[in-house]
Amino acid sequence: MRLAKTVAVVVGAAAALGVGVAAPASAGPLIIGGDTVDSAPWGAQVFWDDQTEYGGFECSGTIIDAQWVLTAQHCLNEPGMHVKVGDVALGQGTEVAVDQQEASPNGDIALLHLESAVDTTFMKLADADPDEGATNQIYGWGRTEGNSPPSDTLKTADVEVTGSSTDAFNGKAIASKGVTGASWHGDSGGPQLADGVQVGVCSTGENSGSDKNGTQNYASVASSRDWIKQTAGV
Repeated sequence: MRLAKTVAVVVGAAAALGVGVAAPASAGPLIIGGDTVDSAPWGAQVFWDDQTEYGGFECSGTIIDAQWVLTAQHCLNEPGMHVKVGDVALGQGTEVAVDQQEASPNGDIALLHLESAVDTTFMKLADADPDEGATNQIYGWGRTEGNSPPSDTLKTADVEVTGSSTDAFNGKAIASKGVTGASWHGDSGGPQLADGVQVGVCSTGENSGSDKNGTQNYASVASSRDWIKQTAGV
């Protein structure tokens, strides 16, 4: 089992991953602004086995195959992890243990192998980064403001791509700014979608936990695409 060094990442005031400035977004942030969703069969709630606050919820993620979840490298946890799938309500859904953690060599992206297969709709992955100026969607169970608890329901918001940047592990990232909302603590590992296809993984951001227009950096899926195919076969 290959484990990544755990990093407390903070994604902008609305970062789906954490709270802070230009740090990895982790530990239960919710999207600031945006709206809740009724269905996201590909959504995965990522928990640490050795944590009790918020039931151990740490990050968001996506199901890309029957036994693989895509999330952020800074979300990995050596003592153990599990995920919950099949429900947009935080803490609900089918619980599945993670028996393998794999870290991308190209940035803040990781794959979690599940102990048993799940039957659902899988997220499709992009082979190229989105165009600058594109309006994309982000998803996560992160905090909705400041030091609030994680969102009790999966949230989404529109963001505008502003160019390229770097993620928490110095990999290529998609820079964006909030349009209807931004990522925050707990959104880490959650997806950015372009036309329904995942282009990024929530990594870092800059905001105060109250700015729904905050900036954010999503690790480029395209930059780790070959590694994902080699590791997960998708």
